[in-house]
Amino acid sequence: MTDPVVVAGLAVETPGGIDTPAALWQALCDQRELLSPFPRDRGWPIDDLLSVSGAEGWGRVPDSGGFLSGAAKFDPPFFGITHREALVMHPQQRVAMRVAWRALENAGVNPASVEGDFGGCYVGMSMTEYGTRTAVADEYSGHRAVGMGQLGGAGRISHGLGLTGPSMCVDSACGSSLTALQLAVNAIATDECEWALAGAVCVLGSPAAFFEFAKLHALSEDGHCRAYSEDATGTVWGEGAGMLLLERESRARQLGHRIYGRILAARTNHNGKGKPILVPRVHAQEQVVRKTLDAAGIDPAAVGMIEGHGT
Repeated sequence: MTDPVVVAGLAVETPGGIDTPAALWQALCDQRELLSPFPRDRGWPIDDLLSVSGAEGWGRVPDSGGFLSGAAKFDPPFFGITHREALVMHPQQRVAMRVAWRALENAGVNPASVEGDFGGCYVGMSMTEYGTRTAVADEYSGHRAVGMGQLGGAGRISHGLGLTGPSMCVDSACGSSLTALQLAVNAIATDECEWALAGAVCVLGSPAAFFEFAKLHALSEDGHCRAYSEDATGTVWGEGAGMLLLERESRARQLGHRIYGRILAARTNHNGKGKPILVPRVHAQEQVVRKTLDAAGIDPAAVGMIEGHGT
């Protein structure tokens, strides 16, 4: 690939109050665990959630997860959003707008200068419950279609920045961020856009995911996630967001942007039939890795690190 897509900017928000790539890197170096008890300020039925641990047919629910402390914080006027509109916005949209803005700044781009740019926006996001019932007539009617819909995840960013390229949210469960990345890389490579923001966000508007995983006996018994370890007992849910600014290497060099890395290939696939829908298949994962290496022209022996998602 003579002019690969590169990462020119990045931004994150994670549990533990982390809101910069440097702080996240330090937390990884320090091997910090960013878990905490369930938030008591979201109106969640904590007692009901914890009580299912003793119910027949249910797994244990540990009082543990990775939660963003500032998920609800937002400055509506800064992003050109009315106060009433902001109240009905899912926190995922608020966090996505923040990290998109900071990803541009991280690349040395003034977010106010990109209006009219042929820039794309691809955001991985799964819907979670939030707020009151939507099928009612009240003062917030008319704002929920965007505020509670998936379309708002990417649409808010593109609208707020004035981008004119492709804009979409994708939901492929735990693979949503990489799916968004692949779509963005392909769009840049085929000139569907000059550059793109690509990333994902997860903010739990309700504890529904914990109830679901408790029924599947998939939650960690002691509230700690030990992926790939012999003593792993399950997973815990966590929140966070990450956003990348992607562009061709030639454009990045022309504009003097920092290059964090090159993306030589991106591929996705599906398990197909056989095992239950949520259970991965070794053959499918081997297949997509081989296809990606072939597309990138890389010898498997040259791979220095594999980052895995370990539920």
